[in-house]
Amino acid sequence: MDLKHFTLAEFDSPDLKGSGALYMNSIFLEMLEDARDLCDFPFIITSGYRTPAQNTKVGGKPRSAHRKGLAADISAKTGPIKYAIIEAAILAHFKRIGIGSNFIHLDNDLSLPNPTIWTY
Repeated sequence: MDLKHFTLAEFDSPDLKGSGALYMNSIFLEMLEDARDLCDFPFIITSGYRTPAQNTKVGGKPRSAHRKGLAADISAKTGPIKYAIIEAAILAHFKRIGIGSNFIHLDNDLSLPNPTIWTY
């Protein structure tokens, strides 16, 4: 898959090189590209695909969308950056948005409750 704003390696689980290319969902990545197109700043991916071990290490939920290649966390350290990412995510049709102290979680795992927004 050709990505305009990202490399698949940005989505690798830290404990499995190449896992972004192997496991990230192409529809999710297209939606993320659409959201990024709407923002005038880069998205810094802090978490993409997670192996079961990595998911446990970071305290992720057992059914985490990260384990399915359907999620990414994006660095967002200020309110205006968070707002811009959330606005773009909604326009790009994301139905699941998590708001952390310094990141925004986006996923399109429709087997989990949606639409929804939550805080960490």
